[in-house]
Amino acid sequence: MAMSQAANAVEKAVGHTGDAITEQNMTNPARDRQKYADPSGATMKALTWNGKNSVKLGGFAGGQAEFVRVPHGNVNLLPLPDDVPDEQGLYLSDVLCTSWHCVVDTGVKDGDVVAIWGAGPIGQMAVEFSFINGASRVILIDGGQGGWRLDFVKSKYPKTETLNFTDLPKGESVTSQLKKMVHGGPDVALECVAGEYAKGWAHYFEMLLGAETDTSEILNEMITSVKNFGRCGVTGVYVGFTNHFNIGSLMERGIRLIGNGQAPVHLYWEQLLQYIQEDKIHPYSMLTHRVLIDDLEEVYHAFEKKEDQMQKVFVATEASAPPAPGTPELKRFK
Repeated sequence: MAMSQAANAVEKAVGHTGDAITEQNMTNPARDRQKYADPSGATMKALTWNGKNSVKLGGFAGGQAEFVRVPHGNVNLLPLPDDVPDEQGLYLSDVLCTSWHCVVDTGVKDGDVVAIWGAGPIGQMAVEFSFINGASRVILIDGGQGGWRLDFVKSKYPKTETLNFTDLPKGESVTSQLKKMVHGGPDVALECVAGEYAKGWAHYFEMLLGAETDTSEILNEMITSVKNFGRCGVTGVYVGFTNHFNIGSLMERGIRLIGNGQAPVHLYWEQLLQYIQEDKIHPYSMLTHRVLIDDLEEVYHAFEKKEDQMQKVFVATEASAPPAPGTPELKRFK
């Protein structure tokens, strides 16, 4: 929002040549409530970030809101058929397409042994999608405060093998354990974590001092864990530069490092919608909570602290339909 306002101000100051027409819609109902605002006087609830680990609920611009204006909605909106509840269709806009892209873009195929770093919603659905695309084994890696998710995901997909990095024997590493579990290592490694959380002191202080923006620890584990000519797909968010990257192992052993990037949602969402209708994929399996938008400040803090075993959350508003059968009942956090 701030960037749009700044760009608008610059364009007004600099101007254009006579043959150019540029217009930005900066409509703000608060400037003329009689013309734009709801006659009831109610204001829209939306969530905004006020800095790291700080969120506030109020009348702010943002996607986590009661109502969203969607420019070019004929392109950016997917109509949901009546037989697909909101609790399934909602995640076609993000989690499902991201996980599917991670799996297919990295080339998971019949017989592959796949190791997945991160047991959150993206990692969980990557487990399901790896099996759908023919993986013979899937090993899920997590630990620390998020270690409970390993048991959660395994309860949904019993064939999943798990590796908790906080329970490793002395002198062992994720790589050494994977080599013991799979001769030569997995065929494919999928990164569903992100590079913003350092595991060791070196990266912790380098990120703190601005010497790097992302840690390479997970990437290095992936590269050294897969077998020669293995494939590593990177889906977690990386924003800039990293230190201590094991480029030697990458080059010498012919490892394919694939940046999965921002998922091309439009490429997959119709196919995945059909899979939902055919009961081939199961978004309900990751859904643990239904909350009210009024409680989002408290929900975010609980999620940040890894409380209440939140995996995936459905945020209800006054316009939401009642909970679909088989989904969590509403829980209040105020």
